[in-house]
Amino acid sequence: MAEYILGISAYYHDSAAALLRDGEIVAAAHEERFTRKKHDASFPEHAARYVLEEAGIGLPELASVAFYDKPYLKFERLMETYHGFAPRGVVSFLSAMPVWIKEKLFMKKMLREELAKLGQGKPRILFPEHHLSHAASAFYPSPFDAAAILTIDGVGEWSTTTIGVGRGKDITFLRELDFPHSLGLLYSAFTYYCGFKVNSGEYKLMGLAPYGIDGSERVETYKAKILDELVDLRPDGSLLLNMAYFDYATGLTMCRDAKFEALFGLPKRAAESELAQEHMDMALAIQQVTEDVVMRLARTARELSGEKYLVMAGGVALNCVANGKLLRSGVFDDIWIQPAAGDAGGALGAALAAWHVRGGNERTPLPAGAADRMAGSYLGPEFTRRDALRVASRNEAPCTPYDDFDALCATVADLLADGKVVGWFQGRMEYGPRALGDRSILGDPRNPEMQKKLNLKIKYREGFRPFAPSVLAEAVSECFEQDRPSPYMLLVAPVAEKLRRALPEGYWQMPMFERLYVPRSELPAITHVDFSARIQTVHERTNPRYHKLIKTFHARHGCPVVVNTSFNVRGEPIVCTPADAYRCFMRTEMDYLVIGDCLFNKENQPEYADAGDWRNEYELD
Repeated sequence: MAEYILGISAYYHDSAAALLRDGEIVAAAHEERFTRKKHDASFPEHAARYVLEEAGIGLPELASVAFYDKPYLKFERLMETYHGFAPRGVVSFLSAMPVWIKEKLFMKKMLREELAKLGQGKPRILFPEHHLSHAASAFYPSPFDAAAILTIDGVGEWSTTTIGVGRGKDITFLRELDFPHSLGLLYSAFTYYCGFKVNSGEYKLMGLAPYGIDGSERVETYKAKILDELVDLRPDGSLLLNMAYFDYATGLTMCRDAKFEALFGLPKRAAESELAQEHMDMALAIQQVTEDVVMRLARTARELSGEKYLVMAGGVALNCVANGKLLRSGVFDDIWIQPAAGDAGGALGAALAAWHVRGGNERTPLPAGAADRMAGSYLGPEFTRRDALRVASRNEAPCTPYDDFDALCATVADLLADGKVVGWFQGRMEYGPRALGDRSILGDPRNPEMQKKLNLKIKYREGFRPFAPSVLAEAVSECFEQDRPSPYMLLVAPVAEKLRRALPEGYWQMPMFERLYVPRSELPAITHVDFSARIQTVHERTNPRYHKLIKTFHARHGCPVVVNTSFNVRGEPIVCTPADAYRCFMRTEMDYLVIGDCLFNKENQPEYADAGDWRNEYELD
């Protein structure tokens, strides 16, 4: 009889659920995709219901439920921290304690009550440590029989960074760094100070960094102040933060604004205000410090473990610029990063830890021809042509169904080449923060207006944000200085030299948006200001439909690359259902929408009125 384990992450940010059957991944999804609340932290009722339905089981069939951290250890850390910093932090203490005393200290009871909403049954509840969940999510789905493990995030219970080793079914931790000393929280402090939202704006800070002037006096001064005043960085990558500058341990903000302003001579940027060159230089400075720390930690992991491969998870593992530089450094022969590296991935890691660490079960051989055990991270809900046609019928929306997928790909390829923006909704929804070709918005990377159009008219987000290329796996080295797969969009690499264009004189003295709109390569829509790109390699085995589309675009228009950005607008999660996709399509200046085999043209759509309760559409018959 099959053994099922449900993994849960919840109550901080990015709640998720994942389900294993005899150690193999059945399904995994973020709660935000169903509730439409970005970074939803609530118990993942809808995601859990979905993964159980995907397996065709109910609560009675579960052997166990694994929660992604240990609440008592986290409470211990909070109490010791408040005691250690007293009398500072009294406001934060008074705010946090009622929630813990009423709810979180009784996590098992609270989980039982939430699980009861899913049906009858009382599976045992397990609590692996937070960084074990991260480590398990990185090692067990990876293609490696043995590997060093590096987990870096804000904080779990006590740990903020761990170095371990995985061999077979076993994970052993070798070193750990404890709160309040945290690379993730250091990066988040600068995210906050540069005017972006913590736990979501870190991507923006990373995207802003290349606008800083590398090697300039200001950047070097900022880096020196970070390393002299804020961070005591050791050769092994461990660090101590000067907590006189930070407020996150017991306060309500990330850093002490007045002390940061006195140190850097730059006031905290107000959200949505204009970005000055100083903010760009600050972003570059902290990005380069972060890359240095990650590199030192990786060298230490190699030395301690003796392994030639590395796996990574934790929020900092989503820093794809640092990942790309680490890969190219040659410290390890290869690296593998969990595509859901943040807290959402803790749901999967908790379930895997329950199966392998607590259960003592061996890993099964990698399926023949598979790159890893994540199935391309296409682990969410899937919909049919009937669902697409039902959306069309409800909205009285004309659409063209295609019986020949090759013909559909040819049509879409020509639309892209004509400068159109196409919503592309196919197959199973992605697990993790990146859209990988099943919930994507696509464009032609050769079009010099495409980045501006996507940012300002489709995504409604900051114009400086870069876009990622999806490239045929077999053609990646033709377009980028990359010699291996990057299926999860977690590696940044330079655009190939032959595709680059010379920069105009005085380029680095231009204002940001003048720099942004200078075509830097033959693929201007995906080439960032430093000639880099965040690459997704598309593989026929894991996503044959997306691969077919790009292959057709290549055959008809001579380009093996398309622009790929997530199917959502700013402030909303990636779409989950056909109804979500149609709503996003109609609310933006997207030109066409493909749901499965059905093509919608914006020009012949009726006036759109979004009415009724559309949440949890996937549950409707």
